[in-house]
Amino acid sequence: MDTPRTTRRNLLRYGAAAVPLTVLAPVISATAARAAAAPNAGAAALTMPAETDPHVRTYMAWPALSSVWGRPLERVRADIAEVAHAISRFEPVVVLARPGQAADARYLCGRGARYAVDVIEIPVDDLWIRDFGPTFVVGPGAVAGVDTNFNGWGKTGTKYAQPFANDAAAAAILLDEYQVRRVRAGFTGEGGSLETDGEGTLLATVSSLVNPNRNPGMSQAQVEDAMRASLGMDKVIWVPGLAGQDITDCHIDCLARFTAPGKVILDRPAPGTDPKWVAVYEETKRVLESATDARGRRLAVTELPGPDRSRIRGKGEEFLSSYTNYYTPNGAVILPQFGDPYADGVAYAILQAAYPARQVVQVDIDGIASGGGGIHCATQSHPVPPAL
Repeated sequence: MDTPRTTRRNLLRYGAAAVPLTVLAPVISATAARAAAAPNAGAAALTMPAETDPHVRTYMAWPALSSVWGRPLERVRADIAEVAHAISRFEPVVVLARPGQAADARYLCGRGARYAVDVIEIPVDDLWIRDFGPTFVVGPGAVAGVDTNFNGWGKTGTKYAQPFANDAAAAAILLDEYQVRRVRAGFTGEGGSLETDGEGTLLATVSSLVNPNRNPGMSQAQVEDAMRASLGMDKVIWVPGLAGQDITDCHIDCLARFTAPGKVILDRPAPGTDPKWVAVYEETKRVLESATDARGRRLAVTELPGPDRSRIRGKGEEFLSSYTNYYTPNGAVILPQFGDPYADGVAYAILQAAYPARQVVQVDIDGIASGGGGIHCATQSHPVPPAL
């Protein structure tokens, strides 16, 4: 198995962001021990950071099952490698792969790559590591991984059901690999259902969390209390979402994202979009424009128009043509492009304006998008702990 490592080249390239948690372990362990000694300690002394905060590395996963993806699996794997290449220009990338598939993953992720992409042998079923991987929380000198009890999006017995036993176990294995404390969340959900400004405000959809397929018998208030405790949040802004119309029950990361505290990007459906998703957008916009964050600020909402689905390369009901499902590694924004030149250009311009200090890089992800997800769904960031 590949082991976490630091080289002089990586340290020069990435600075402190490249240091594995093994190097920081003494400081982290001491802080974690103090937190654990507190009453009801879990992640209570820690908080979920903004994705734009500095990262140690990015995690991705190698899709394993042709029974899930069918014939497009080769294209999906090629897309994963391309996204990994794009991110590796800005920070280290680690890809989880089944032992029997790790050699192929190393070959494809290494072919043509300017910077190294590491592959570690941890069994997975699919690529959606945002959802089944750990959601990290941090405090001064400390980091922990919150295991959100992945249950296959609660889709057992439905048309969306797929194998997820390996994915459900991956968070614990990954955290052990990197010697990061694991915290079990008091709720069931996925990383794609959690969006924070890093200052105590969480965005979430009711449909993906206050749902008997994840949290049976729990009221919205109870789910919110569990999320606030597990993730160190002060306030949750709920938008309704839409249950039962996609595998995630309408994750927030395809709908609305913080670009900075007090600033939100909102996915705007293109003309011709199914009316049910237009209604989701309209209701989300109403909620966001009337909401205040944990510090009492009104939210400034910028709309990010989707592409014309008659002009994009990807087809099919499950194809996710959302620019909002982008990812922010150190110093960059990794953004999909779908083949509608005008809309691709508008998305680039809007996100460059939203992140003026970052380089926007657009990547073709038609294979990944055919499965109903995007770049954000396929990545998970490991944050740098704040200084003591």
